[in-house]
Amino acid sequence: MAERRLCGAAPVFDDEFDSPSLSAWTLGAAHWITHTPWGGDFGDARFTDPGPGSAFSARDGVLSITARKDAQGHWTSGLLASADRDGHGFTTLYGYFETRVKLPPGPGTWPGIWLNESTPPNWMRPTVEVDTIEYYGQFTDAFHSTVHVWPGHSSEPHGGATQLTSVPAHSLVDGFHTYGTLVTPRWISFYLDHKEFWRTPTPPQHRLPFMFLVNLALGSGWSIDRTPNPTAMQVDYVRAYRPADPEAFARCLAAGAPPGAPR
Repeated sequence: MAERRLCGAAPVFDDEFDSPSLSAWTLGAAHWITHTPWGGDFGDARFTDPGPGSAFSARDGVLSITARKDAQGHWTSGLLASADRDGHGFTTLYGYFETRVKLPPGPGTWPGIWLNESTPPNWMRPTVEVDTIEYYGQFTDAFHSTVHVWPGHSSEPHGGATQLTSVPAHSLVDGFHTYGTLVTPRWISFYLDHKEFWRTPTPPQHRLPFMFLVNLALGSGWSIDRTPNPTAMQVDYVRAYRPADPEAFARCLAAGAPPGAPR
């Protein structure tokens, strides 16, 4: 994987989707499961298992996650999670997480690229979720990034921080872009095409390793009456790095790190 080094670091997790490796609920030898490990699927489209008729297809190293409506008017779509309910799979406490994605067109689409802590059984403390990008398809000129501190079974209130980032209208659906998040003990930094657009302190509640999630959901309170049928989110790659010196890695990105090596 040396050709995919970024700022001197080689990826510790790298899926180029030349041959997608998917399972429904338990990883086994697969790279991804296609539901949230905690069974909390969401949105107005049912997330499918892999296989014939599923939301997932690949061509020329690009994975398409397609939302479509069947003859009965029921929507299906897809989600990827890099760890299962037993904690098997890829997780890391700190690191740089990056995807190269072309977002789906159309109102009602609700794609997300995010991190969620992998919790052991009977975990009672708060958990942290990091949404690198949360995009609402009817608003083509901006996206949300959020750090959530969920109380779980504790008495702590919900906390965190959020950022709204403006972009040229339709730019995120017209072409591929890289979306990155660098998590360090001090900061969580967010990047679009390797340019930092937001930084916020790492919550002290962050104690568990993050899994990687990518999904195309629908709705989130917005109408899906005008959502195109079908509509697809295209994922070129998903990579995670664990740099030995996160501060030096961040300085390298800020200096204009080039995209990954040519395929």
